[in-house]
Amino acid sequence: MQENVRILVVDDQVDVRQFLEDYLRDKGFATAALASGAELRAWLARQLPELVLLDVGLPGEDGLSLARHIREQYDIGIIMVSGAGETLDRVVGLEVGADDYLAKPFEPRELLARVKSVLRRYQRTSPATSGREKAVEPVSRQVRFGNCLLDLDRRQLLDGNGHDIPVTAMEFDLLQVFAERPHRPLSRDQLMDLTQHRDWDPNDRSIDIRITRLRKKIEPEPDKPSVIRTVRGVGYLYSPAE
Repeated sequence: MQENVRILVVDDQVDVRQFLEDYLRDKGFATAALASGAELRAWLARQLPELVLLDVGLPGEDGLSLARHIREQYDIGIIMVSGAGETLDRVVGLEVGADDYLAKPFEPRELLARVKSVLRRYQRTSPATSGREKAVEPVSRQVRFGNCLLDLDRRQLLDGNGHDIPVTAMEFDLLQVFAERPHRPLSRDQLMDLTQHRDWDPNDRSIDIRITRLRKKIEPEPDKPSVIRTVRGVGYLYSPAE
């Protein structure tokens, strides 16, 4: 139920904060609005939401620093919101672990679509355990990626010792797409459609950024990738170990 899904809106502009809080509440979400990074950190210490709408240009600790902190500590959705709309902001936001990026001004319907898309990728946990414990399932399907194992049922990436390797929802979705299509070259447009259900923009580097991040986690030699290979002029290909 959407009323059990809590979204935090973090923005220092009162009008923007109030609009987002009211709009999302009208759409059935449990919504709270905060004005600073300090308020966000205090909230997260008490209770975790399912998703944070995080403004880049906050006073004091900015949104990029906060996004990095959230991604290192919690398994919750992050959508960066920026008034700049600059490519650099978008790229850096994705690099620190945000799931999506939205530039002001934006259409409310686009915001809602992106919120729902990110939340769908985090539905592997129940509201009671969201962000802290993974749902326990009795059966596991695992696919090897280099020295790691991708657990498709528990939505986890495990190292050689069985320890959890933190991945964002988008990173997991990319690995799952590759796992289901071994030895098949996939274009950036296909990867964007299969993971986010939208077309790829040639100026959008999010797929390349996430592939680079994944290679650092799964490749024996990230500078010489052999698991997720680049197919020149096409895109990427998952090459399972024979």
